[in-house]
Amino acid sequence: MSSREPLREQVEALSGRAANEFSDDDRRVFDEFKRQLNRGEVRAAERDEHGTWRANAWVKRGILAGFRMGAVIDLSPSDKAGDKAGFRFFDKDTYPLRATEHDERVRIVPGGTSIRDGAHLASGVVVMPPAYVNVGAFVDENTMIDSHALVGSCAQVGKRVHLSAAAQIGGVLEPVGAVPVIIEDDCLIGGGCGVYEGTIVRQKAILAAGVILTGSTPVYDLVREKVYRREEGKPLEIPSGAVVVPGARSVKSVWGMEHNLSLYAPVIVKYRDARTDAAAQLEDYLR
Repeated sequence: MSSREPLREQVEALSGRAANEFSDDDRRVFDEFKRQLNRGEVRAAERDEHGTWRANAWVKRGILAGFRMGAVIDLSPSDKAGDKAGFRFFDKDTYPLRATEHDERVRIVPGGTSIRDGAHLASGVVVMPPAYVNVGAFVDENTMIDSHALVGSCAQVGKRVHLSAAAQIGGVLEPVGAVPVIIEDDCLIGGGCGVYEGTIVRQKAILAAGVILTGSTPVYDLVREKVYRREEGKPLEIPSGAVVVPGARSVKSVWGMEHNLSLYAPVIVKYRDARTDAAAQLEDYLR
C-alpha cells in the first residue's frame, strides 16, 4: 500500500456523506487532503509512462466533498484597525484563499489575484494580476500566468508554460472520471485563448492568440494533412510542437455558399523549429 492510500480511503469515505454529517475528524482529514493538494503530492490527474493522462476520481470526489462540508462565511479582508475592507467576499470556509509562503519561491504580483486553497503552485511560478487559480489546479515549475488568465478546477499545467493575457484554461471537476484540461511542458498559450472540456495540449505546442479549443472542435493539420477530433471516450489532443492559429472553413451548403459563410476552425500551420523556439522564448528578466 502506498503512503497516499490511507488518505485516499479516508477521502473516499467523505464523498458518501451528506452536508450535515461531517464531523470534526472529517474536517481534519479534509485539511490534510488540501495540504497535500497544495504541495502537489496528490493531483486530480496524472500522466503515466506511456504519456496517457488519467483522472484521479477520488481526488475530484474529495474536492466536491469539501464544497458540501463547507459553510458560507464572510472572507472579506480586514484593514489594520480590524474593520472589513471595502471589497466583500463570501465563500465556503473550506476553500479560503491559499496561504502562500515566501519559501515556496512563487512570485505573486500585487493587484487582485486570487488563488484558492487546494491549488498547487510550484517553485518559480509567476502570477501577474489579476489572475485566478481554482481548487485542484496543478501549476508546475517556472510557469507564467499572465494578467486576466484563469486556471480552472483540476487543470494541470506543466513546466515553463506561458499562459498569456486573458487565456482561459477551463476546469473539469465533474464527472469525476473525466480528464481535466492538460497543458504539458513548454507550451505557449496566446492571448485570449480558451482551452476547455478536457482538451490536452501536448508539450511545446503553441496556440496563437485567439485560438479556442473545445471537445467538439475539429483541428485541421495543414502539415500532416489530417483532422484531429475527440474520439469516443478520449479527449481532443493537440500534437507536440504544433503551432495552431485561428482559421476558417467554408460552409458547403448551397445557402451557406450563397452567403459566403464560413465556420471557425483552428489550423496547424507548422511544427516548432529553432526559429519558432527563439520567437516563443520567455523573457528571463521578467522572472
